[in-house]
Amino acid sequence: MKQINFNKNAGMVMVFALLILMSLTILGVTSVSGSLMQSKMAMSMERRSLAFDAAESAIAGVMFESEDKQILANPLKNDPLSDARGGNQINLTLQTLSCFDNNTWTNRTLTTNGLVKDNRHVAVGEYVASPAIDSWSRTAFLREQPCVGSSNVIGGSNISCHIFIVRGCGQLQDSNYVVANTLNASVFAPAAQ
Repeated sequence: MKQINFNKNAGMVMVFALLILMSLTILGVTSVSGSLMQSKMAMSMERRSLAFDAAESAIAGVMFESEDKQILANPLKNDPLSDARGGNQINLTLQTLSCFDNNTWTNRTLTTNGLVKDNRHVAVGEYVASPAIDSWSRTAFLREQPCVGSSNVIGGSNISCHIFIVRGCGQLQDSNYVVANTLNASVFAPAAQ
């Protein structure tokens, strides 16, 4: 029976080969892990962007409905700003205009049907079906004040500025967070007596 003798150089080559193989494995695992993390971050940013678009669309829906001449001419329908003016005034030091408060503020939704003239947008439905996204708004009356810079135009008349806050909300249905954006709107209207 032959006995195989390994010399010291062959053993060292094997140790170096194993070290290089281990280094390449660690480098490969790190690279794959980094790629997966970047992919997750990109998906998260895309989801937030979709939710933000839905929130912006909800604000645009309030403005669209508040400028709809057919609704404004119809005594049986109120636009969101008129509804909010008829409701309770919000005190932002004590209250918040939350995306989740369904009862207190004037609520509108934007669905896949889009914006339609002579329509109060209160139907339940998704803004986009795939991925499923909800888009809705909350509107509240903030205050009545003299209109800034308007004294020369309407001086002495019974007109004031009615200030509203509009919060647009967007959420992917399988998401734990809501993206919101807020707009303040000023409307010329008769002063309250």
